[in-house]
Amino acid sequence: MTEHLILAPLPGTFYRRPAPDAAPYVEEGNLVAADTVIACIEVMKQFNEMTAEQGGRLLAFLLADGDAVDIGQPVARVVT
Repeated sequence: MTEHLILAPLPGTFYRRPAPDAAPYVEEGNLVAADTVIACIEVMKQFNEMTAEQGGRLLAFLLADGDAVDIGQPVARVVT
């Protein structure tokens, strides 16, 4: 098995769900494809979806909902 880090493509606020009252895009332990949306980053009222970038099992998120995130910061781990 190989572990991969998913990195933030831009700085902003990290969210695991599309809306405050919605279910998370994915849960830890779920199988994901490279194009599976796992989170979004909000920058100046624009919401940018993040994909897993790697197919495999999402092991863990490294940030909580609403955390500030910097470009290139690891946000999740996937194992293939």
